[in-house]
Amino acid sequence: MSTPRQPYPGLRQRRQRELAEELAATPAATSPHTGAPAETIGRLTDRLGELRDDLTALSLDLHAHPELAYAEHHAAAAIAKLVREHGIPAEVGAYGLPTAIRAVAGKGGPRIGVVAEYDALPGIGHACGHNIIAASAVGAFLALAHVLDEGTVELIGTPAEEGGGGKQRILDAGGFDEIDFALMVHPGNIDVAGSRSLGFRQVAVTYRGLAAHSATGPHWGVNALDAVVTAYNGISQLRQHILPSDKVHGIITDGGQAPNVVPETASAVFYVRSLALDTLADLHTRVDAILHAAASATGTVAEVSWDNAPAYLPLRANDVLEARYAVNLASRRKVLPASARPADEVASTDMGNVSVFVPSIHPIIAIAPRGVANHTAEFATHAAAETGVTAVHDAAAGIAATAADFLSDERLRADARAEFDRAGGRLRLADALGTPKGSAG
Repeated sequence: MSTPRQPYPGLRQRRQRELAEELAATPAATSPHTGAPAETIGRLTDRLGELRDDLTALSLDLHAHPELAYAEHHAAAAIAKLVREHGIPAEVGAYGLPTAIRAVAGKGGPRIGVVAEYDALPGIGHACGHNIIAASAVGAFLALAHVLDEGTVELIGTPAEEGGGGKQRILDAGGFDEIDFALMVHPGNIDVAGSRSLGFRQVAVTYRGLAAHSATGPHWGVNALDAVVTAYNGISQLRQHILPSDKVHGIITDGGQAPNVVPETASAVFYVRSLALDTLADLHTRVDAILHAAASATGTVAEVSWDNAPAYLPLRANDVLEARYAVNLASRRKVLPASARPADEVASTDMGNVSVFVPSIHPIIAIAPRGVANHTAEFATHAAAETGVTAVHDAAAGIAATAADFLSDERLRADARAEFDRAGGRLRLADALGTPKGSAG
């Protein structure tokens, strides 16, 4: 049986060469801020060493039990169990979500939100490595809870990152209202101090026509599948004339029931992504126009519904805090600036919604070679390999040390907040989108 030819067969090797050259040319990470005392970082490192076996076991357990969005019952229970075993109460079902988690340590002072993700993908399991995100977040939280001399740290377990918008639902429930700094680390194929992301909106469309016999009376029918195909082709043509960083992709979810019946209804779902809020709004308008035009062209009626799950906003960078993360990992791995990640590898995350609400960072930690992309079976294998295990412990160290820096260094906190405010300050989802939630016609 033949297999499809892999596109761009030389691209992986070229990306590996480019990374090696960039690593060689990039100077050691620096930061103008003092951060936490060396003694505090040493205590965190010692504590993480004591947690090593527990964190490895947690990561591999979650990897072996992949669960989809809002159904992460095994993961939530396993995380809460480990936190409780180390003497800290953990709530499962926080923020009104059955598989969300909340645990708190410390009292008063600045408040850190250590963010965990743990949902998987249909068919290919932890092909985004959320098992690593969860285990590293738990490790950092437990280490900070043990060492904390000032401030408060929260473990915020967020379900349904893969299209379900769990973080936005937690934002809506007030889960980040008192957080001063939120952070998490995501696995990938390059080490960068922060990531950029595409804003993301989804749209579902159903076209309604008239059924008829395809052979004896097709002239009595109005073909809803024709409308879906017209919309799909219109969006394919749109792709030639959008920004290189913009993405629109979709699937036909209902194309009719039988070839000898003119389809009375047909449906599709599309994802719309862009790097900035203004370009995301423009792309929304253009896609919406195509969906309605397909109805006009085919004589059908379109039911168009935007954002049946929360939209994702582009990540807002915080260079001040990203620099501290890079410095903190310098003894373990060389971390490049976020700009080192090619634009064609940027995806979407609901951490973007958090990043415009509170100062945040979202570094990437390498577990796979360049060219091995997330959301593939190959990447899922790396998430349980030795490189994935190492990433759990390195990411936990980076999160814990950067959180400790924030709690210890008043000037760092002030500068991080000032950068956040210059970028627009606190922003809520509805204000960011500024467009109607849905339409029909």
